[in-house]
Amino acid sequence: MDKQTILKLLPYSEPFLFVDTLEVVTDDEVVGYYTYPEDAFFYRGHFKDHPVTPGVILTETMAQIGLVCMGIYLLRDKIAEGLEPGLAFSSQEVDYYKAVYPGEKVKVQATKEYFRFGKLKCKVEMHNAAGELVCKGVLAGMGRV
Repeated sequence: MDKQTILKLLPYSEPFLFVDTLEVVTDDEVVGYYTYPEDAFFYRGHFKDHPVTPGVILTETMAQIGLVCMGIYLLRDKIAEGLEPGLAFSSQEVDYYKAVYPGEKVKVQATKEYFRFGKLKCKVEMHNAAGELVCKGVLAGMGRV
């Protein structure tokens, strides 16, 4: 399954799509990018006169790139048989280290810990354009098998 097909199968649309491109997609790793638009809805009021990307949006970006894109790829044989991909976020443990501001581009890298019985668990990291660690954690989700 190619990267463009994975992007088309994502169950999100604007303004809640946080994946621009995928660089790497394998059975064990995903690397992708997203640039937060300066006029994104979540910057209004977070924080007053000094907008910062909310942690929940950073986590969602990591989940979309590092969990959902990998899950779609791992379910590629079932999808080829006609299964419509369904993935649900089930748990997170994330630590935050740096702020992300409007207009910033981030890189998300995920490595699979396991995928069995429909459950996918990944270690995920997000870095800013300077290569600095923004946040990292462990995310898990459930998919149809």
